[in-house]
Amino acid sequence: MAEHSYDVIVIGSGAAGLTAAINLAEHCRVAVIAKGALSDGSTAWAQGGIAAVLEPGDTFDSHIEDTMVAGAGLNNRATVEFVVENAPAAIERLAELGVPFNSGGETERWHLTREGGHSHRRIVHVDDATGWAVQQALERAAEANPNITLIPDMVVIDLVTGRHGERYSGEGHVWGVYACNRKTGRVELFTGRATVLATGGAGRTYLYSTAPRGATGDGIAMAWRAGCRVSNMEFMQFHPTCLYNLEVKNFLITEAVRGEGGHLLIPETGHRFMPDFDTRAELAPRDVVARAIDHEIKRLGLDYVHLDISHKPPEFVREHFPNIYEKLLGLGLDMTKEPIPVVPAQHYTCGGVVVDLDGRTDLPGLYAAGEVTQSGLHGANRLASNSLLECFVFGEAAARHIIANWDSLAEPPPIRPWDASRVTDSDEEVIVAHNWREIRRFMWDYVGIVRTTKRLERAAHRVKLLRREVEEYYGNFRVTPDLIELRNLIEVADLIVRSALHRKESRGLHYTLDYPETLPEARDTILVP
Repeated sequence: MAEHSYDVIVIGSGAAGLTAAINLAEHCRVAVIAKGALSDGSTAWAQGGIAAVLEPGDTFDSHIEDTMVAGAGLNNRATVEFVVENAPAAIERLAELGVPFNSGGETERWHLTREGGHSHRRIVHVDDATGWAVQQALERAAEANPNITLIPDMVVIDLVTGRHGERYSGEGHVWGVYACNRKTGRVELFTGRATVLATGGAGRTYLYSTAPRGATGDGIAMAWRAGCRVSNMEFMQFHPTCLYNLEVKNFLITEAVRGEGGHLLIPETGHRFMPDFDTRAELAPRDVVARAIDHEIKRLGLDYVHLDISHKPPEFVREHFPNIYEKLLGLGLDMTKEPIPVVPAQHYTCGGVVVDLDGRTDLPGLYAAGEVTQSGLHGANRLASNSLLECFVFGEAAARHIIANWDSLAEPPPIRPWDASRVTDSDEEVIVAHNWREIRRFMWDYVGIVRTTKRLERAAHRVKLLRREVEEYYGNFRVTPDLIELRNLIEVADLIVRSALHRKESRGLHYTLDYPETLPEARDTILVP
């Protein structure tokens, strides 16, 4: 088995992982492991922008309050304050790295837009493709740093802990990872004094999702198996406006379209329905808008609703949303003249691995940042454009803590090689694709935007049956990237269903017909291995 030794192992090459690596590289040799191409993660897909207090008249208190309101009171206020107060500095560092944020013209440094749930214009952006611009800037900085080694096409299987040592210690300290090389099919070992999880969310647990193909909850599942607590997995955010198109399954129509005046309409009548549900109309938080759309689709038997910004001047639309405009035009739809058909789709995992303000998990040597975590920032529903922000703030915080405590992080002990004796082929690999489809279908049907106890119990039953199949298959045949992801998907599906059954109320993104009221006290759902 090939073995690779670095100071720190970073798993994930998006905003959180690269931010951590760039900050660590001032003092350490860092390996950044990506399971596909470096740009394949969720960061590059982000359209809207990054929230920060940058406008005269806006305040930290206002951004904090907007975040708490969107999170239905479940947020950790200390975390919200920490992230919001560090946001302007994070934007400055990105600008220094070359992110070409839109200019505000002669009067303001940057053009700021407003999105649902925000009381001020505070979204700094690069047209409607902010994530791609950020990803490219971070990649350039990482590639130019001699202390950073970028390793694509490595699918991490599990975290290496004391139980993998040549002498079993039972210790939970994390020393790195085992990973499957996509090109060779062989398992390789990566060790370091510290490991940073930045693997993103679990959107692909669902049939319809705006997340990229690789968002299979790998980091959450690995951390859980290693012994970390996982929290608030019932809070899956469904973005209200994903393009409804039979060929293009996961193209997001950014929140900013509504922020700049777009209306949600019933296709046949043209009725603008959001004011019927909330006084904030289209600018209500995502959970409110997604449930309203879901309600109207089910009530009227629709396939989709319309998002219409064609009442704005054509040049305004093209200037603000050039990438969306071109994408839709290629599909035969002109958003300056006609409405866009949209449906809700899974968009963001608000729960995850429990971390503190230094990005530390429950296991020594293991840190985490970004969507893989439950830091306390998002509560029961993430406020728009706080996601990339969390990646930058916690990526830097984790790096800062590792550097400050470097002398207390011991060198990895000798680690057992991967057991290659189990590497046999199967003539039934179709089971992997079949089980993947089944998980995504029953999670969409039973653990979606609106839930009931009966639906959740049905999902739990299917998880139990599939887990047995997957474990039997994993234990007897060669490890492949698809099998690794399937194993993680069933783990994450189980965590989501268990968390949803545990919460006997409706709060934020978790809405159940059996418990429609919100309890007076907001409590996290914490699962302990």
